[in-house]
Amino acid sequence: MKKLIAAIMAGALLTASFTACSGNSGAASSSQASQPASSAAASSAASLSGSINISGSSALQPLVQAAADEFKKTNSNLSITVNAGGSGTGLQNVSDKTVDIGNSDIFATEKLSADKASALVDHIVCVVGVAAVINPQVNVTNVTKQQLIDIFTGKITNWKSVGGQDQKIVIINRPKSSGTRTLFKQFGLDGKDEVTGTALTEDNSGLLKQNVEQTAGSIAYLAFSYLTDNKVKSLSIDGVAPTYDNVYTGKYNIWGYEHMYTNGEAKDPAKSFLDFIKSSDFEKTITDKGYGLYSKMTVKRDAPAAKS
Repeated sequence: MKKLIAAIMAGALLTASFTACSGNSGAASSSQASQPASSAAASSAASLSGSINISGSSALQPLVQAAADEFKKTNSNLSITVNAGGSGTGLQNVSDKTVDIGNSDIFATEKLSADKASALVDHIVCVVGVAAVINPQVNVTNVTKQQLIDIFTGKITNWKSVGGQDQKIVIINRPKSSGTRTLFKQFGLDGKDEVTGTALTEDNSGLLKQNVEQTAGSIAYLAFSYLTDNKVKSLSIDGVAPTYDNVYTGKYNIWGYEHMYTNGEAKDPAKSFLDFIKSSDFEKTITDKGYGLYSKMTVKRDAPAAKS
């Protein structure tokens, strides 16, 4: 009997031991499975910190600044500085690694040597159109492509030559570092050199717009993103209005991609910021700010060969 009781007690202890081990094993598995989910939640909830320094295109600056303001709403510990200075400046700065992102209206190969351009990674965020703009008191609405070229090369010097009033034409240019100037010269003037000596120069698109508004008889060129009011007047070319519908279909030819370059592959926090700008959630802001959607383009352009 004693042996029988001992056997029964041993069996009970063995069963209890297995049950306890089984329960502990289940608890361990449950804990391990929950760790990745908890980590993922923490990762998605965590905001970015540090800083992103950006320079370059004044045509793109308003959009990038709007993106920075929006992005910082969920990343309050992140500092984002957006400076202009022109596409050439942005490309040189990112090449020198003095900024994290260089904004440009043109391909890097158009401003940098082959070795410097090859080190950069191009992030195309949208499209920008460029329009010839005039003082609103000039009573001209359309010019031919040849007339536009003749105005900027100094062959036509009075508005009466293109159907306007008897008034001297005042040209306002951007400096050579400007990507807007490069686009306008390449596609608006067929590569012809603008007149020098008599033309004024302004290194910022916003200030250039003010100068056109305030200078009688003036003409210049601006990205569509600056044409949000009636302070200056845009010109149609050969009867084609400067609109994104005409840019998308290739009818209007003075346009370029808006690039945000990084030196090598982007890393956080710059990578997350670029992903945000290129996301579908940001498309409405792109169009509201006067830029075109890359996805709507039916014509494409390739990067030219790098400078020697």
